[in-house]
Amino acid sequence: MSLSAQCPAYAPFFGFSGVAAAMIFSSMGAAYGTAKAGIGIAGMGTFKPELIMKSLIPVVMSGIIAVYGLVIAVLIAGELSPTEPYSLFNGFVHMAAGLCVGLTGLAAGWTIGIVGDMGVRSYLLQPRIFVSMVLVGAEG
Repeated sequence: MSLSAQCPAYAPFFGFSGVAAAMIFSSMGAAYGTAKAGIGIAGMGTFKPELIMKSLIPVVMSGIIAVYGLVIAVLIAGELSPTEPYSLFNGFVHMAAGLCVGLTGLAAGWTIGIVGDMGVRSYLLQPRIFVSMVLVGAEG
């Protein structure tokens, strides 16, 4: 099989779609997690403002989700070069990697947002729940 058959002109499209999927989906998850946990912090902060700083942990954890998508996007984009041949196999591998990281980031951000919201509201009522909130949110 010739090099032009293994490296068609449309192969980089799939690699760049992996870059886009990693960034878009993981950022959507981080945004949802930040918003959902922020709503809980705003509701809790009206009753006990002194607990707001400790309650920011779910917001920070959901923000880290977007960083994972950024790292994978940079790694995939580093493999793409206009001067070197890019195979269709590499395009599909990079698309799959971007989709895996992006969709996982979306699910993790969703989970961290829900757990962070309920954890922060529970922390208002019972301060001993803090460690559980951090551990369950970290597994999201």
